Amino acid sequence: MRRNAAKDTAFSCDCGSLHGRVTARGANTGTRVVCYCRDCRAGLLYFGQPDPAPDPVEILQMAPEEIKIDGGAEHLALMQLSPRGMLRWYARCCNAPIATTSRTPKFPFAGFIVQRMLDTSGLGPITTRGFVPQPNGKQSHEKLGPAIYGMLTRVAKSRLSGSWKETPFFDAETGDPVATPTILSKTERAALYP
Repeated sequence: MRRNAAKDTAFSCDCGSLHGRVTARGANTGTRVVCYCRDCRAGLLYFGQPDPAPDPVEILQMAPEEIKIDGGAEHLALMQLSPRGMLRWYARCCNAPIATTSRTPKFPFAGFIVQRMLDTSGLGPITTRGFVPQPNGKQSHEKLGPAIYGMLTRVAKSRLSGSWKETPFFDAETGDPVATPTILSKTERAALYP
């Protein structure tokens, strides 16, 4: 479903030092999901954010090139829950989580933290629920199709057009992250899991 957002959607860290926008195209083509996984929760807890449990973390899955940082890029920092974990980007100035990306720009995926957006009215409805807790202690996913289709479509378009190189998270020449990650130890990580 296309939302036809007419303009970019502004975002900011908690203190306002790092700010930017999600393009109208990013808002229109992104997939709005909620995630109950322990990694999303652990990420928020690491950054000193309120514990979302039992509620999920709301994410807009999008192409990273649709995220534009207009000021405060020097505050962009990076954490990984494990050496092979996804890259969790945040604003060092106030520990506000911004987005999660893959470890390489060649797989152009970003899960933008919706709470960073100043106005979410241009976003479509939540289509997918991931890692939903079940009464038997297991987890299930609801309506994964829109998230998978959206991700694969965006990755293909980004790779074919070359726009994957226009990410604020990776150096266009080297492909390295623009910040050195803090990688949590097993002990640090375990302390964040319920």
